[in-house]
Amino acid sequence: MNTILIVDDEKNILKMLSQGLSLKGYKPLTSPSGEKALQLCESQDIDLVLLDIMMENGIDGVQTLVKLLEQNPNLNVVMMSAQQDIEIAVKTLELGAKRYVTKPVSMDKILSNIEPLLELSRLAKENEILKSQIPAEDEMVGESSAITKLRSEIRQVAESNLGVLISGENGTGKQLVANAIHQYSKRADKPFIPLNCAALPEELVESELFGHERGAFTGADSMRQGRFELADGGTLFLDEIGDMSLKAQAKVLRVLEYGEVERLGSQQIRNVDVRIIAATNKDLSEEIEKGLFRTDLFYRLKIVPIDVPPLRDRLEDIPILVKYFAERLQKDMAFTPKTFASEAYAVFQSYRWPGNIRELKNIVERLLIMVNKEIIQPNEVADVLPIEKDQIQTLDGTTYQSNTPLSTMVDSAESEYILAALNENDWNIRKTAEMLEVERSNLYKKMSKYNIVRPDAEN
Repeated sequence: MNTILIVDDEKNILKMLSQGLSLKGYKPLTSPSGEKALQLCESQDIDLVLLDIMMENGIDGVQTLVKLLEQNPNLNVVMMSAQQDIEIAVKTLELGAKRYVTKPVSMDKILSNIEPLLELSRLAKENEILKSQIPAEDEMVGESSAITKLRSEIRQVAESNLGVLISGENGTGKQLVANAIHQYSKRADKPFIPLNCAALPEELVESELFGHERGAFTGADSMRQGRFELADGGTLFLDEIGDMSLKAQAKVLRVLEYGEVERLGSQQIRNVDVRIIAATNKDLSEEIEKGLFRTDLFYRLKIVPIDVPPLRDRLEDIPILVKYFAERLQKDMAFTPKTFASEAYAVFQSYRWPGNIRELKNIVERLLIMVNKEIIQPNEVADVLPIEKDQIQTLDGTTYQSNTPLSTMVDSAESEYILAALNENDWNIRKTAEMLEVERSNLYKKMSKYNIVRPDAEN
């Protein structure tokens, strides 16, 4: 619930606006003076201020505006005045007020001025939260050829204004890719507005995309700007676009073709300049054959296709990702510092990771919480992997038998990992030990345990 502070020395105005805003679902606070308004804004979380210019008690509205914005430069302030003085209106807007309305004021006039501001503030907060959760593109962790290719594609497509269709399984980081494209584009200083099409009921998708006027449908108690309007000049990210209804798809296509949007319940056309990046975990070609996705929209979106690889196709990145998540989680959540035994990475790599990077991060976090040791061992990793034994595979894709003991699976994975490292380093023991972060003596013991012998030494 948004909190709105009404500042006016006329009691009738305070009462009328307070009652009207309360009926519309807002939390109103009132102040008869600028001084009290400043105190309230210091002690409470205020979303917007309705501020009268001409007040006889204490400082006037212009002075109050300046002090309010000194306290909080991002505060939404709407000025009110009985005088239609263009010079004062311009002055207050230059000082930082968002709107200027003349008295007498009606609830319709007030609502039409405050609702867009509150909606923009809500999206701005969501965007800040999103940015804090999504690392920058240069934190797209990994050194595999797959992730290197992905980084290159992001850089190439970011410079253009073309539509992008990102494909990939759940948990691979499609939204991170979309955010990275935006951050490297010429629109980086404009909004990045996401919408998960699968998370909304079908009847709400159009309202979210295009906005609505008050009274457009049951429950539309206030005007609301759609995501297209909010993303004007920037990027709109449509996640899981394969779940969008055909009706909404037709309207999205119109925006792509003409750059025009129309709010539900309105006949006014609004022009927008928006770059669309879409993402899906579905095969849209199959959806087209089923009659569930428009062919024309598909080709408008798929001007530049980007495929995000699943984690099982970049197993060599897993040790890097595990270390990265462990360090980041321990820093953010103040965990006791822990590391993973070098042999534990082979266990991570033996799993297929159907939930991809999201699942890997969750497993690492669980281990940091549940394991009360400084060094997490292979068996402790294997114990938390949520799979049946017959789903675990070796690095070469061989499937273990369902009756294989867990200790045998761990040993086999570790043996393969050591053998792969030896081959990579041309059987140089010192280099291999450094790569695996183990003592040479320990490496010799492991080789003896698993009967690993250099091929040319067997003759």
